[in-house]
Amino acid sequence: MQEPNFWDDKKKREEVIKECNLLKTSYQETKQVYDKIKSNLETISLLKEEKEEELKRIVEEELEGISVSLDHLEIKLLLNGPYDATDAILELHAGAGGTEACDWALMLKRMYVRWCEKKGFQWTELDTQEGEEAGIKSSSLLITGAYAYGYLKCEKGVHRLVRISPFDAGARRHTSFASVTVTPKLDQETLSVEIKDTDIRIDVYRSSGKGGQGVNTTDSAVRITHLPTKIVVTCQNERSQIQNKETAMQLLKSKLYLLEEEKRSKEMSVIQGENDAINFGSQIRSYVMHPYSMVKDNRTGTETSDVRGVMDGDLDAFIHDNLRRKDHV
Repeated sequence: MQEPNFWDDKKKREEVIKECNLLKTSYQETKQVYDKIKSNLETISLLKEEKEEELKRIVEEELEGISVSLDHLEIKLLLNGPYDATDAILELHAGAGGTEACDWALMLKRMYVRWCEKKGFQWTELDTQEGEEAGIKSSSLLITGAYAYGYLKCEKGVHRLVRISPFDAGARRHTSFASVTVTPKLDQETLSVEIKDTDIRIDVYRSSGKGGQGVNTTDSAVRITHLPTKIVVTCQNERSQIQNKETAMQLLKSKLYLLEEEKRSKEMSVIQGENDAINFGSQIRSYVMHPYSMVKDNRTGTETSDVRGVMDGDLDAFIHDNLRRKDHV
C-alpha cells in the first residue's frame, strides 16, 4: 500500500485494502485471545503460590469467554476455501406444495435477511417472482460481507417445513419444500468465460413492484437463459435495463465458471446443489412446527426446539457444525 502507484489502479487497490482489512481483523482477534490466555496463565501461577478466592473467581469467569473466542477463531480457520471470502448470491425456489411452498420460500427469505442483519452483512434483492396467491416462487439476493459465501455455502439444498397450514380451512398439517442455491460472486477479471451471443436468450420485462409512485413503468428487468446448460439468471433491482443486463451477465459468468470447474473435479452437484428434487427424502434440514417444535439438520444431527429463534436468523449453530464436518465444501 506504500507503493507510489498504489492508488492509480482503483480495482487493485480495493482488493488489496479488502484483504488487508481481513488480515488485520484476524490478527487483532487472535492477539486478543492470546493476551487473555497469557494473562490467565500468569494468574494461575499466582494461585499456585497463594490461594485467593477472588483471583480464582476471575479466572473461572474468563474461561467461558476464552472458549467462545476460540470457537470463533476455529470457524475462521475453516473458512479457507478458494471462494469463501467472497460475496454470495443466494437463490430461493419454492418446491412441491403450491401456495404452501411459496409461503415457505418467503419465510426462508426473511430468515436469511434476519441472519444477514445479525451478522452485519448487506443484502440486495436482485430478482423476485411473486406467488400467485401468497409468498414467492423464487428470489435472488446478493449478500455482501466478509466470508459471506463461506458461511452460506452450507445452506444450499432442500429445506422442509411441517406445520398447520394457515391456508387450509380444515387446519390440517402440511409439508412444504423450498430449495436454496448459493453461488460465490466472482470478480469479472477472474472469470475466463466466453459466452457466445448464439448461446443465450435475453428477455426483458417490467419489474414487479407494489404499485404507487415507485412502480417501474418500463421494461427494465432482464432474464438471460444460457441455452446449452439451461441456466437462467434474472435481475430487476436497477431501473436501468443496461445495469440489470450487466449484473445478470456477471451472475451467469460466475455460474458457468463454477460449472466448468466442478465438471473437471466431478463435483458439480456440490457447488450448484440443483440435482436433487425439491420434495420428500431430499431435504438437508427439517423445520417442524406441529405437532412439536424442532429444527434438525440431517447432515450433522444438530437440532433445537427454538424454531422461532431459527426463523429470526439464529443459524450459526447449524452453519458452524456443517463447517466442522470433514467433508464440508
